[in-house]
Amino acid sequence: MQTSREIIADATPPEIITLDVGGMKCAGCVAAVERQLKQQPGVISARVNLATEVAAIEGKVGVVDAVAIAKKLTDTGFPTQPRYADNQQEQFAAVVERRRQEIRQQIWQLAIALTLILLSGLGHLVGTETPFFSNIWFHCGLATAALLFPGRAILIDGWRGLWRNSPNMNTLVGLGAFTAYSASIAALLFPQMGWECFFDEPVMLLGFILLGKTLEQQAKRRAASALQALIALQPTTASLVAKPQESKDSEENSQLPLTLLTVEIPADRVRVGEWLRVLPGEKIPVDGEVCRGTTTVDESMLTGESVPVFKQTGDAVAAGTLNQSGAIVMRATRTGKETTLAQIVDLVETAQTRKAPIQYLADTVAGYFCYSVMTIATLTFLFWYFAGTHIWPQVLLEPTAISMNHAGMNMIEGPLSPALLSLKLAIAVLAIACPCALGLATPTAILVGSGIGAERGLLIKGGDVLERVHQLDTIIFDKTGTLTTGSPKVTDCIAKEEGRRKKEEGRGKEEGGKNEELPISDAQWLLQIAATVESGTSHPLAEAILQEARQQGLSLLLAEDFYTQPGLGVSALVEGDRVLAGNADWLRQYGVLTEIPLLPSLEGKTLVYVAVAGVFVGVIAVSDTLRPDAKTTIEKLRSMGLRVMLLTGDRRDVAFAIAQQLDIKPDDILAEIRPQGKADAIATLQAQGHRVAMVGDGINDAPALAQADVGIGMQAGTDAAVETAQIILMRNVLGDVVESIHLSRATFNKIRQNLFWAFAYNTLGIPVAAGILLPSLGFALSPAAAGAFMAFSSVSVVTNSLLLRQKVIKN
Repeated sequence: MQTSREIIADATPPEIITLDVGGMKCAGCVAAVERQLKQQPGVISARVNLATEVAAIEGKVGVVDAVAIAKKLTDTGFPTQPRYADNQQEQFAAVVERRRQEIRQQIWQLAIALTLILLSGLGHLVGTETPFFSNIWFHCGLATAALLFPGRAILIDGWRGLWRNSPNMNTLVGLGAFTAYSASIAALLFPQMGWECFFDEPVMLLGFILLGKTLEQQAKRRAASALQALIALQPTTASLVAKPQESKDSEENSQLPLTLLTVEIPADRVRVGEWLRVLPGEKIPVDGEVCRGTTTVDESMLTGESVPVFKQTGDAVAAGTLNQSGAIVMRATRTGKETTLAQIVDLVETAQTRKAPIQYLADTVAGYFCYSVMTIATLTFLFWYFAGTHIWPQVLLEPTAISMNHAGMNMIEGPLSPALLSLKLAIAVLAIACPCALGLATPTAILVGSGIGAERGLLIKGGDVLERVHQLDTIIFDKTGTLTTGSPKVTDCIAKEEGRRKKEEGRGKEEGGKNEELPISDAQWLLQIAATVESGTSHPLAEAILQEARQQGLSLLLAEDFYTQPGLGVSALVEGDRVLAGNADWLRQYGVLTEIPLLPSLEGKTLVYVAVAGVFVGVIAVSDTLRPDAKTTIEKLRSMGLRVMLLTGDRRDVAFAIAQQLDIKPDDILAEIRPQGKADAIATLQAQGHRVAMVGDGINDAPALAQADVGIGMQAGTDAAVETAQIILMRNVLGDVVESIHLSRATFNKIRQNLFWAFAYNTLGIPVAAGILLPSLGFALSPAAAGAFMAFSSVSVVTNSLLLRQKVIKN
């Protein structure tokens, strides 16, 4: 039976723990790490990314010990350390430095290996003219040096993987190289066996592997460059100033930021509410608002928009953006991991660890891959030794088969022995198999795709989202703030005179005085009281009413007890009376009649009905304009084969007026839908077999965004919409809906290409290495050639992912 503490723990959202994991060589390593993580107490799920060397764990709060897990992984051969949000930059710098050291080490090992290959090749180039380079003992020494120095790490890691019951790529390479070396040593020490020495094979095999790993690391760094650039944007210091005094002298005010005394502190130590000075050429240290000065800010690193944005007092600025032209004083509103940049970095990192469902097939194969390859290599040896060379004895004399030898090295002449041929083919099987290609197929494509998206202000939350985008057939748009600009204007204020007069007369009697002439008109009174109650919410319609009241110089009345019903309206106690402002349904729920003739001037406009103390007092009409790119966006989506629909809580005539401008069919309009009804409408479409994306920006849209197969949120919308959406449009440009779908489709196509290549390479390469073409064509791969194919197969997968950038640029 669960205790109360356990029940509370189960109801608590899981905590996310991030680990930097080193030592992973292939998909087999990824499977081994994930298996170990899932076995730890409190771990709900674990995702490991080979390309970024990051593990993301979902665990029960207070149960999972990140330090203990890191130690266990380190003890099993995967150096691991927890990543904490508080010192993200320092940890990132440590990871980058570690990777640089690994690359330097690989380059050094590669230089040694290439030197050994060159010395080994001199025996073929100079032949008998330089007996020293063609001497068999010289080549034995080279092979020994290759195994002891550049190959030692591969051999040790491969043995450890086999010992831990999680063999990896190094296990296969190590077995192949060591077997070739051992067979050559045996042939050298016991010439009566009639075997050939092939010391060149382990040397060249290791050389090609090290070359491929170095190129692969360089390509992976390029793939991760976008995320690294985002993290590098985070400022390290901030100039703290005292809160400036108010000044009426505009000239003095413009110079104020330059003359203030500052104290430089780390950017992650800034607190909300503190004041900071930012000079031209400096990065904005935290999220905030401009309090003094004017400037232009380059926000391209966050939104992808290259045109600098003008900023003045009251405007918001984001951490990591570049102050260009003027000195400003700003007030911090969000700091540390709460800043927009930190959240973007977190979203991109999370996206890069989320796998596409299509990858799970590769993961399943990778878990058994190395054991399968070792089994195939063993069967290859047994088949050719006991059957193949007897069924096709000519393979021992085939020119192509014999060309696997390296002549001119004082080796034993004559045909290959059955044992030697069988051994070479088994080694080639070990050398050509590439679990790396399987492991890198998805993460590298996601790495590049998410990086391109981040550069362009498109945040796509993982590979699973990419796959769902690829399956979409329907796109549903919210109206207000999505298809429209979200900046509606009040066009009409129609007041019922008797409502206000009765209220004022009642007030006069209570005060014992006589009724004086009212200072404002009925329409202004309606606007004033509506603005007062709408001040308790942040809906675009509320902003429009407040803006109109400010323009008419109407002050807000005393109010309290604000309440918002999403999608319906707001209420408050205004000077002792309960005021309701919302749609007709909202007022009907309170028994207020709102049936008034709809004037021609109100058609196609959003209406806000107002009631005071249970009496309907008037209606305010608000009109919003379409976004400039709305029609173009709809047309492009249709050209991509997608059905476009309009979903709104507004009246049907308003929805039809908007839809008519966008050429949306009447059957594709869902109007007068409440917030929960929006989710139900999407669920109905899904039940009919449709794959649906929802595009919205407000808190009203959050349930629909969550219900949709893919939720697309506008960054300027509410936090609820952004948190719920799977794709976030940072530039708040509707046309980015098309761009995000294009990018998602292109990235997912790269994933499929990579997986096809990885499976096809191993499916075709392993049988060829096993000698399937030897009887008919006399063709067989040497272990060195097989190693070269293996090394460059993983490089080709990463390179194909990098080509995604060129494809997206062309489109």
